[in-house]
Amino acid sequence: MSAATNNRKTVIILASVALAMLTLGFASKPLYDTFCKVTGYGGTTGTAEANDSQIIDRVVRVNFDSNTAPDLPWAFEPEQKHMDIKLGQSGLAYYKVKNLSDKPVVGTATFNVTPIKAAPYFIKTECFCFTEQLIEPGQEMSMPVLFFVEPLLDSENRLNDIKDITLSYTFFRVENPKEASAAQSRDALN
Repeated sequence: MSAATNNRKTVIILASVALAMLTLGFASKPLYDTFCKVTGYGGTTGTAEANDSQIIDRVVRVNFDSNTAPDLPWAFEPEQKHMDIKLGQSGLAYYKVKNLSDKPVVGTATFNVTPIKAAPYFIKTECFCFTEQLIEPGQEMSMPVLFFVEPLLDSENRLNDIKDITLSYTFFRVENPKEASAAQSRDALN
C-alpha cells in the first residue's frame, strides 16, 4: 500500500470518528433527558395527564424548596413549607414569584426531587417548570404544581424509609426567550 492510500484511509477514519462524536454530542441531551425521565435518575420526576391512582393509607411529607440564579431579579418561594399526603392522593401546591426589577424578565425553572430513589414515584400532572415565564416589573404571581406520589412506592422494601420527599425548583433567567407565556395564576385553576 502506498503512503497516499494510508493517509486517505486515516483521514476517512478520523473524519468518521469526528462526525460520530459530533452527532453523539447533539443527541446526548435528548438521550440523557429521556434516560432521566424513564429511570428517575438525577431526581427527575414522572409526568402524567391525570391521577388515576388508588389512594392508600401510607403518608409522606412533601417539602417544597425554591432557588433563583444570582442574575435573576425575582423573589421566588413556596407558599407552603410542606404538605402531608397519602400515596395516590393528589396534592396542589403553589409557588409565588415576584419580579423585583423595573423591566420585564423571562425565566424558566428546573426541578429535582430528593431522595433520588423517590423521584420515579413523584408524578407531576401540572407544572410551570420548563416553560418560559414572562413576569412584568413588580408583578407577583402564584404558580401551581399538581402532583401525586405513586402508590407503587409502598410496594418495594428498599423504599420503606422514605417519609419525606423534597420538591425543589430553581429559576434561571432566559436571555433569548422563544415564546414567553404569562405565568399561570391561581385564578386560572379556579
